[in-house]
Amino acid sequence: MSLILGIESSCDETAAALVTRDRRVLAHRLATQEAAHRPFGGVVPEIAARAHVEILPTLIEEALAEANVSLSDVDAIAATAGPGLVGGVMVGLVTGKGLALASGKPLIAINHLEGHALSPMLSQPDLAFPYLLLLVSGGHCQLLFVEGLGRYRRLATTIDDAAGEAFDKTAKLLGLGFPGGPAVERAAAEGDKSAVPLPRPLVGSAEPHFSFAGLKSAVLRARDSGRYGANDIAASFQQAAVDCLVDRTRRALGDAPGATALVVAGGVAANKAVRAALTELAVGHGLPFVAPPLWLCTDNAAMIAWAGALRLEAGVTDGLDAPARARWPLDPDAERVRGAGVKA
Repeated sequence: MSLILGIESSCDETAAALVTRDRRVLAHRLATQEAAHRPFGGVVPEIAARAHVEILPTLIEEALAEANVSLSDVDAIAATAGPGLVGGVMVGLVTGKGLALASGKPLIAINHLEGHALSPMLSQPDLAFPYLLLLVSGGHCQLLFVEGLGRYRRLATTIDDAAGEAFDKTAKLLGLGFPGGPAVERAAAEGDKSAVPLPRPLVGSAEPHFSFAGLKSAVLRARDSGRYGANDIAASFQQAAVDCLVDRTRRALGDAPGATALVVAGGVAANKAVRAALTELAVGHGLPFVAPPLWLCTDNAAMIAWAGALRLEAGVTDGLDAPARARWPLDPDAERVRGAGVKA
């Protein structure tokens, strides 16, 4: 049974994990950078990259010790090669290359989004291809028909901002702290979700995509009006975002014939209101709803190792010249979307 060392460093989480092909997570070590970025209200790429350099070797050593294995026991090294903040991606990928070269083990360059897309399989052995995936995070908001390993058909993407970015910006506008997503969710729990009239961009539209820029602007106007409290704005924003996600996902179900499940992954998948609404949607369509446990929703190395295990089993490895990529779409043949540019 193959054993994979996974490395993740695409944003502000540094992580190392050891995962087997039979879904056992033998070790997972993760370091956050919340304190370093909190004064700026968001992730500063240069600070993130330096932090990865400082902590990653220790995390790898700790993961190996926790699993009671050595590098020679590992069958392959899987490292995130993009997309993400390219400075951070380079740190993890170069570390993976060095370990692969030193140990004579194969390198597997993992698309971070593929890690998210396959992560539900790590905790749900019964999940089978094909499934409809809502991939919703700070940098991406997409609906993908996951047909198999390496086979992802994009049905929708955001034409401007991702849902997670909208959560983070809302938190910053309301002074709720960093990281923004959990802060908005906490504030929303104390507010009235119908208190503030906010738009639902593209809801009901024949266009399949997402849009959150206008919702962010409406939050700013609501704050500046002085008529509403922060908790009510947060609750109303969260409900508007949920309504957008559900409406667009409902539309995509018609373009995913034969889907075995409705699946959500990515950092925003940790939001309880999002999970509850998607569960209701799935039940209404007679589908199972699958979401990873909360720790697998945010950036982590277990999902990278798991994607590496599946790729190794399929005989797919990479050379030491594998590039670090700031952008790396899962469906490179998807039609360009207005406004989305290379993020699509």
